[in-house]
Amino acid sequence: MSNVTQLSSGAWQISHPFRGENEVIGSYLLAGGNELAVIDPGPGSAVESLLASIREAGFDPEDVTHLIATHVHLDHAGGTGTLVKQMPGAQVYVHSKGAPHLVDTAKVVASASRIFGDRMQLLWGEIESTPQERLHILDGGEILYVAGRRLEVHYAPGHAVHHVIFFDVHSGELFAGDVAGVRLPGIDYIRPPTPPPDLDIEAWSDSIDLVKRLRPDVLYIGHFGAVKHDLSEHLERLRTKLYSWGDFVLGAMRDGKSEPEITTMLIEHTEPELLQAAGGDRRALDRYEIATNYQMTVQGYMRYWRKKHPERL
Repeated sequence: MSNVTQLSSGAWQISHPFRGENEVIGSYLLAGGNELAVIDPGPGSAVESLLASIREAGFDPEDVTHLIATHVHLDHAGGTGTLVKQMPGAQVYVHSKGAPHLVDTAKVVASASRIFGDRMQLLWGEIESTPQERLHILDGGEILYVAGRRLEVHYAPGHAVHHVIFFDVHSGELFAGDVAGVRLPGIDYIRPPTPPPDLDIEAWSDSIDLVKRLRPDVLYIGHFGAVKHDLSEHLERLRTKLYSWGDFVLGAMRDGKSEPEITTMLIEHTEPELLQAAGGDRRALDRYEIATNYQMTVQGYMRYWRKKHPERL
């Protein structure tokens, strides 16, 4: 199976094999005007996959000019520091609140190590620092002229405080990162990825409104691929789940349940719908769990309620 799929003129989707699965974690490659850009280069464990995929698309990885992050979570940008060593001309574009985590990776590594323990290296590979002089800071509101395209940069927090999206008005393509949720190919099911520490439901709802206002023709999401039909419905279904899962976790917290108990409860509450959407294929449960796991989902909501709305507890 090829890991590279051409999406449109000058745009490819790359699937990185991850924990034995494909089409769970992805990057986007843009080519044009003698420039080569990668949106969300992926984790350190996917560096070789990315380099091979760029070659498969017919390009030399050394010619990459732009590495662009929707946000700095490890599955989207963890490999950036390693890649810049192998891409001498590549400049890195990242939101101002994410940039410090690329320059000094210690904090990210420490918090991820607490969650992933001895699976850290296997899952995420090397997490190397990106030199400050390679960084270009985004705040939202900029226009990037990249690979023959004009990309609008919009600040889109909620999933992360350092999340931006990139919209090509001319083509109607919107690179959404995680702001449009998780929806794996062939399964009509959308799940809110809500990891700690930044989850902000209200801000995310505003970002969903922003995406709808831009009226894209296609959403390119991190997990995984192109969403081309019923975009408004897709976004409303995400919003509904974002709130209903949050309310479920809040209710369990108010009942004095522990994090492991709430995680088990949320799984029992939500898995039947996913299983039904997947036609009973239990592998879909594993694939969604790889893309965004229940433990971090619950941790994100619990931190959100304690930090943002202690009065509700």
